[in-house]
Amino acid sequence: MNHTLHQRHEHVFDQGNAVAQKRILIATLLTGFMMVVEILGGWIFNSMALLADGWHMSSHMLALGLAFLAYKAARDYAHDSRFTFGTWKIEILTGYSSAILLMVVALFMGYHSIERLINPVEIHYNEAILIAIIGLVVNLLCAWLLHDSGHDHHHHDHHHHDNHHEAHAHHHEGQDLNHRAAFIHVVADAATSVLAIVGLFAGKYFGWSFLDALLGLVGMVLIGKWAWGLIIQAGKTLLDAEMDHPVVDEIKEVVAALPHAPQLADLHVWKVGRDKFSCILSLETHESTLTPAQVKQALSIHDEIVHASIEINMINNE
Repeated sequence: MNHTLHQRHEHVFDQGNAVAQKRILIATLLTGFMMVVEILGGWIFNSMALLADGWHMSSHMLALGLAFLAYKAARDYAHDSRFTFGTWKIEILTGYSSAILLMVVALFMGYHSIERLINPVEIHYNEAILIAIIGLVVNLLCAWLLHDSGHDHHHHDHHHHDNHHEAHAHHHEGQDLNHRAAFIHVVADAATSVLAIVGLFAGKYFGWSFLDALLGLVGMVLIGKWAWGLIIQAGKTLLDAEMDHPVVDEIKEVVAALPHAPQLADLHVWKVGRDKFSCILSLETHESTLTPAQVKQALSIHDEIVHASIEINMINNE
């Protein structure tokens, strides 16, 4: 069944992600607890390895906490009239900021890995391995909590979308970037723990102490790549760079199918939620009977178009 584009409506286009919000809070608390334990342990037992891992984990706790606060802010301000097209982009802005933080962590890892290659230090393998294993367990638990909470299992009834459009929507536009940023932080931390464990075992049993620093560089590249991809994706949404999206062609198809073939003079499309788009159309026509309501009714076959502003300009017959 087609939805209807009403003349008057609330500007709440995205319903948030309550499941992800709850699970991110749990992951934040787990990460924070582990951070406090490691920092206190490092201070009490005079272990720099414990202190370093604790402060490293604090950056991920910050990212997870920001993700939770973004969901809460978007929900709390959802009906605030100051936000013209809703509050969904609070979540995207947080995802973007979190990706930048992750990039800083990657560069920090790279710097210290190079420093360790140039100036090797004595590694307390048993203690470091235990810390890395405990950190890995905590991160795997958090990853399990977050792995499937980034998608609301709702269904859209697209009557005539082709497979390319449906695949594109499901794999890209349905993603919760705020949740994805939090998830990547957890996975990145788990990946560094795995690399650290491999490097530490190699150093302990084969004497390859250099491998710990080399794998740190591998972790930097891996995490940097994930962070950069998230920066690009979130930045595109924040800058409304959506004119290459398939929904633009779908709008053009609707206009081309209208009676008396009006000309599309101007078109603007941007996201206002996951799988939700707003558009402004300017049409030129010789037919005086064409109304904005007719155009909105025609656009209603696409569930992802939730807001449309239509301008119709008459062309005088000569």
